[in-house]
Amino acid sequence: MTDGATVSFSQMKDGTKEDYVLLERLEEPYRAGTADRLLAELAAQADDTLSGYKITRLEHGLQSATRARRDGADIDWVVAALLHDIGDRLAPQNHDRMAAEILRPFVREEVSWVVKHHGIFQSYYFGHHYGWDRNARDRFADNPCFQSCADFCERWDQVSFDPDYESDPLESFADEVRTVFARKAYDPAVTRAGEVIGLPATI
Repeated sequence: MTDGATVSFSQMKDGTKEDYVLLERLEEPYRAGTADRLLAELAAQADDTLSGYKITRLEHGLQSATRARRDGADIDWVVAALLHDIGDRLAPQNHDRMAAEILRPFVREEVSWVVKHHGIFQSYYFGHHYGWDRNARDRFADNPCFQSCADFCERWDQVSFDPDYESDPLESFADEVRTVFARKAYDPAVTRAGEVIGLPATI
């Protein structure tokens, strides 16, 4: 993992410039492994998964991403569809926001907004069964990304619980995930603040 070098401090306030230069040097290869750690987390969702559904959380992500890919979606949408529930094991109460924060430095602002809000938009399909307001998403009706999120949920998320759907395998998405997470974080040319392109048109 490292060449064995460690910092001199046990409290960060006591660190020297040399300590922090060392940490900066070691951080870059670790950051470079983010995509592979995310792929490993997805793979783990094949076994450690929510009960009751007909498919695993891994399969749900694969179905969502496969539908996005087959609709001709760009790489940001495909990777977001794959990872939109990546937080299910560690943050089941706010998995949507966790996934959005993972993606936010590396994808269009529109895409991370959709992932952040997909939970409340998904409740349109089932919230009334729990006595919730299924139209809670309407509080975002004036947001330019509203329709993108509604379409994401309708076309790629809520439909992707089908045990008979033939998804593309996880390894087929690996290069796309690595490409996205190899981008410079928070690059304005990537995040494209304020730009909304929506989902690709259906045929």
